Amino acid sequence: MDFAFDARTEELRARLLAFMDSHVLPAEEVAREQRAKLADPWDTPAVVEDLKAEARRQGLWNLFLPDAVYGAGLTNLQYAPLAEITGRSPQLAPTALNCSAPDTGNMEVLAQFGTEEQRKRWLEPLLAGEIRSAFAMTEPDVASSDATNIRTRIERDGDDYVINGRKWYISGAMDPRCAVFIVMGKTDPDGEDIRRRQSMILVPRDTPGLEVRRAMRVYGFEDHYHGGHAEVVFENVRVPAAHLVGEEGGGFAIAQARLGPGRIHHCMRLIGMAERAIELMCRRALSRTAFGGPIARQGVVQNWIADARVTVEQLRLLVLKTAWLMDTVGNRGAHTEIQAIKIATPRAVADIIDSAVQLHGAGGVGQDFPLAELWAAARTLRLADGPDEVHQRSLARRELKKYL
Repeated sequence: MDFAFDARTEELRARLLAFMDSHVLPAEEVAREQRAKLADPWDTPAVVEDLKAEARRQGLWNLFLPDAVYGAGLTNLQYAPLAEITGRSPQLAPTALNCSAPDTGNMEVLAQFGTEEQRKRWLEPLLAGEIRSAFAMTEPDVASSDATNIRTRIERDGDDYVINGRKWYISGAMDPRCAVFIVMGKTDPDGEDIRRRQSMILVPRDTPGLEVRRAMRVYGFEDHYHGGHAEVVFENVRVPAAHLVGEEGGGFAIAQARLGPGRIHHCMRLIGMAERAIELMCRRALSRTAFGGPIARQGVVQNWIADARVTVEQLRLLVLKTAWLMDTVGNRGAHTEIQAIKIATPRAVADIIDSAVQLHGAGGVGQDFPLAELWAAARTLRLADGPDEVHQRSLARRELKKYL
C-alpha cells in the first residue's frame, strides 16, 4: 500500500480544509442560534442551505459516491481522508457536502440496485440535495442486531405490496424534506434460506398508513441535522410492486452492500471527531491554570494527549488499509478489516472524547462546547450498523477457522 495521497485527493483535501475553516466552523454557532428561532425545530437553518450552495459551487458535492455517473467517482481510499475532515464538524459538514447519512447509503442503494424509474424519481433529487430520505430497518420488538429477526411484513397483493410493521431509530424520518423510506421487511417469512426472506422496498412518505409517530432521542440529543431518529408505524401501507428494490429476497444482500461503505465513512468521520477533541484538549490545557500552573503541565493531561495521538494514528492507518482493500479486493475481501475498524474506532474515539470532556470540567458536558454531542455520537456508533459484539463474534469465527 502506498501511504501517500494521490494528486486528486490532495487537491480536494486542500479545498475542503479551506472550506471548513472559512465556512463550516464559523457557521456552527450561527446554526445553533438560527435553530433556536425556528418555528419547527426540524426545519433547516438558513445557514445550512448557504453552506450547501457554497459547497456545490466549489465542487465539494456528493464526494462519497464512487459511481462516476452520479457521484464524484472517488475510490474509498480517496474519499476516506475527506470524510475524516468532515468529522471535525459532524453535524454541519457532511450535510453541507450532501454526504450525510442516511442519504448516502440510500443513494448508494439506488445507484447500485435501483431501476431507471427509481433513480429518476428518487436518486436524482437526492443527489441534488432537494429531498432527504430515511432507512427503515431496526425494530423495537426484536433483537435487531440479528437482521433475520425482522418482523415487518411486505406481502404481495396483485400489482402491489402491502407493508405492516413497526420500526424505531429510523434515521432521517423527522426531517420535513424526507420524501421516501427504504424499508426492509420479510416477503418470505418461512423461506428455507433465512437470508433470502427479506426484501427492500421504496415507500413515499405521504403513503396512507405510514405514521411517523415520535422522535427518538440519543443521549438526550435529537440529531436534527441528520433528520433525527423516529419511531415509524406501517399499517396496511400499499405501494406498487415496481417500488421493490432489486429482487424479492435480496434485502439482506443489499443491506450488507449498503453497510460496508457506510462503516468506513463513519470510522473516518470518527477520526475527524477525535482530532477535534485533541485540538480542544490542547487549547484548554494551555489556557487554564490550576494549582499554581497551566493544566498542560499535569502529567495525567500529557498522558491523555499523547495516548490520544498514538490511538488516532493507529486507527487512521487501519481505516486507510481497509479502504485500500475495499478498492483492490472488494468489500468481501476486506470483511475482516471492515469489522476490525467498526470494533476499534468508535470505542477508542469515545475514550478520547471522554478525556477531553474531563479536561473541560463542567464545560465538557454542556452546550458551550461540542464535546458532549461528539461523545454521544461516538458512543452510539458502537450500536449503529451492528453492535460491537456481533462484529467480534464474526471476526473471532473467521480467526478460529484458520486453525480448524
